[in-house]
Amino acid sequence: MSPREIIVYLLLGLATLIVLASAVGILVMRDPYQKLHYVSPVAVVAPVVVGLAVLVQSGFTEDSAQTWLALIFVLAGGPVLTHATIRAARIRAEGDWRR
Repeated sequence: MSPREIIVYLLLGLATLIVLASAVGILVMRDPYQKLHYVSPVAVVAPVVVGLAVLVQSGFTEDSAQTWLALIFVLAGGPVLTHATIRAARIRAEGDWRR
């Protein structure tokens, strides 16, 4: 096993631990406002770590460029999705998203 493969496995293991820890946080928290804090590592940190694993495995190739392009869309869409989710939760709870 080469050092490159070890680094890739460590990065993928780290991404898995991030997702599992976030899942536990989501299960423990009571309301949607608290739960959304634990969605952020899954939406932002884990994809970056997986992207780094792809970069270490493939180097700078066309495949890794496609991975980074997909990662940019995931990172751009994550905050938008979180905002839309929290707004919908507030509308459901209060009837309106404004104070």
